[in-house]
Amino acid sequence: MNIYRSRKYNRRRDFNSKGIAKKLSVIIVSLIVTILLLLNIFDTDKKEENLPQQQEQKLYREINGTVKKGETFFNVFKQYGLDIAELFKIREAAADVHRLRDVEPGRQYKIVVDIDNRVNSLLYWIDDDNILNITRSDKGFSAGKILLEYEKRIEHVGGIIKDNLISSIGEDRENLMLALQLSDIFAWDIDFTSDLRNGDVFKIVVEGLYLDGEFKKYGEILSTEFENNGKVYHAYRFENNGKADYYDAEGISLKKAFLKAPLNFRRISSYFSKGRFHPILKIYRPHHGLDYAAPSGTPVSVVGDGTVVFAGRKSQYGNLVIVKHRNGWKTYYGHLLRIGKGIKKWREVEQGWIIGYVGSTGLATGPHLHYEIKIKNKPVNPLTLKLPQGKSIPKTLIAEFRLFRDKMNSQLASINPAVLASFRKGTDKKI
Repeated sequence: MNIYRSRKYNRRRDFNSKGIAKKLSVIIVSLIVTILLLLNIFDTDKKEENLPQQQEQKLYREINGTVKKGETFFNVFKQYGLDIAELFKIREAAADVHRLRDVEPGRQYKIVVDIDNRVNSLLYWIDDDNILNITRSDKGFSAGKILLEYEKRIEHVGGIIKDNLISSIGEDRENLMLALQLSDIFAWDIDFTSDLRNGDVFKIVVEGLYLDGEFKKYGEILSTEFENNGKVYHAYRFENNGKADYYDAEGISLKKAFLKAPLNFRRISSYFSKGRFHPILKIYRPHHGLDYAAPSGTPVSVVGDGTVVFAGRKSQYGNLVIVKHRNGWKTYYGHLLRIGKGIKKWREVEQGWIIGYVGSTGLATGPHLHYEIKIKNKPVNPLTLKLPQGKSIPKTLIAEFRLFRDKMNSQLASINPAVLASFRKGTDKKI
């Protein structure tokens, strides 16, 4: 009897355990279904929240392009079937910011239009630093500029001169601009037409400007070293009284009263001489200046601050500009194709201003600039003339300058001049 009751009791207990397990399974399944339903509801809500945004995106489309040679926005609007009347309104809105007629080949644009093909906004890349931004509002079109913000990195460039500076650095646009900047820095000490020698070495520490991680162009040269014909020149960009300038290793400004030459990267076809054989007159006579052979139309810069005392036609000189400088010196610029706009007698001019363009007027066999200097009305050889020294950094800033100079010298020392100039040795270090 006891055994039977024990077995019966165990069977009842097993039956109760199975019932509880079954109930738990039902509860768990119900919870899972409930959770899935809730998740589906939330997902549906999210889809409904994103629906207006998706619909809004479908209401607009983008027209992206690059201005072709000879193309204007009138052509662009006609190509995409946009309302020309809107273009006139956009031009009017942009007039005070940037004339929309002044577009350049290769520049980007983006036009956003609605489902009715009406312009909602227009972006035009004016240059490497500014974007014209046209937007539509209830009151019509309005215009402004967007300034591109570049990431600045330190770049190292080094090279060895072969033939000329441009071919040695690289002839693409950004390297050309770097070469021009370098020549401007040393314009008071090195004549890049006559002074360069094959084997000269240059090293440059320069800002590299990046947009979305991609290199776009070079910024300011921070420091540079140029070995020319055995002599080493240094330049360091340093700010003094809110104005940045270039100084040598002793803190003396490289900017002097006179430039070494009135134009860049040209060949001297005739030197200063007391008895040169004239190619047209076929006689020997003095040549009191330098002749720079250059393509017709090449800009000519005045070498120093001064006053124009003659601007016009003068016998064998052809079109001529004479500038009198504050130290009493006079500089002559002859055979000009034409004289610069606004350049006339008694006009005050500043160093570097364009005063004319290379030509072959007067007694000349081909396009070139005749350049001469007179001191007390006596001709002197521009290549042997010692130019006045520039100003120095104030004593209060000299310690700060020396720290910067030493930092730059360390970077210049790390540059291998054998590396091709077109190779940018970039770092991830931000300036």
